[in-house]
Amino acid sequence: MIIVLRNNYSAIFYCFLFIIYFSFFGPFVPSQSLAFDPENPANRGASILIYHRFGENRFPSTNTPVAQLEDHIRLLQEGDFQILALPEIVASLLGKGPPLPEKTVAITVDDAFASVYREAFPRLQAAGMPFTLFVATDEIDRGGAAFMTWDQIRELAAAGVTIGAHSASHGHMADHPQELVTADLARSNQRFLEELGAIPDLFAYPYGEFSLETKELAAAAGYTVAFGQQSGVANRASDPFALPRFPMNQAYGNEERFLLAVKALPFPVHDVRPADPLIVENPPSFAFSVDSQVVGPADIACYAPGMGTVPVSRREERVTVTLTKAFPVGRARINCTQWAAPERFRWYGVQFLVR
Repeated sequence: MIIVLRNNYSAIFYCFLFIIYFSFFGPFVPSQSLAFDPENPANRGASILIYHRFGENRFPSTNTPVAQLEDHIRLLQEGDFQILALPEIVASLLGKGPPLPEKTVAITVDDAFASVYREAFPRLQAAGMPFTLFVATDEIDRGGAAFMTWDQIRELAAAGVTIGAHSASHGHMADHPQELVTADLARSNQRFLEELGAIPDLFAYPYGEFSLETKELAAAAGYTVAFGQQSGVANRASDPFALPRFPMNQAYGNEERFLLAVKALPFPVHDVRPADPLIVENPPSFAFSVDSQVVGPADIACYAPGMGTVPVSRREERVTVTLTKAFPVGRARINCTQWAAPERFRWYGVQFLVR
């Protein structure tokens, strides 16, 4: 047994895709781009997909229709994608395993809804595709029909599905006092120990929300890495306690968007400011540094919901993004991309919390 162990997306995102396609792809010969070297380890990363429900049309923001899931499986089978188990990817990201193969993809599912067991598990198992299930333990303990049971989770674990932690209460951790978060994670760990005999190594933040303090508490709880819900390609430069995942649902899981995500390339960054995604200054002064040997001199485009494309300036390796207005209260995202190869671009995303 291996135990390594809601979110609405604005329709404006399609405007972002439109801009990306026609700003970068155009004739597919942008100026000032670096020659793409697939053998460079810095170009090796993983597009990690996040799903929630399957065939539950009453919940469109978190639902993936069964036919759409089947399309995703088909696209992965027909393409030259490498579907790896998340622990294998994590080992590589932490420098404890070999560089990832080209076009590495991982599949993750949050919350352990019953439809995962009913619809996704048999289809992914038949396709031979490993996946990770992140479980919020309180809902399983309550025993409602909407969620899986511990027996079903044990069945998935025995079949090779990686089981990860998703807190006990599925609360807004960044809003909660340290003592409450610590107790919540301890309760989750205890339930995994009692039901599965081991505490997970992998953690996913509920709603993808985290702060600097939240990351520290997740590390203190014993997790090796933690995942958000910001888009982007996980790579060796990524913060291991802020790993990105591409959200999928029925509005944003069409073939075009799916292929954009699974073909995306790492956008390695460091020295990100603000360091804490829990925003105090609004709008934040957002900047990061890149490796100019990987991220070439071609234009970088950044997008923020409600603002469209926002001004970007670059001085050598330092990139500064100027937001044109304050974010509304709640979750806010910035996505930055750079064209790198035909039909492929680097993608770096950040999710902020505004209170």
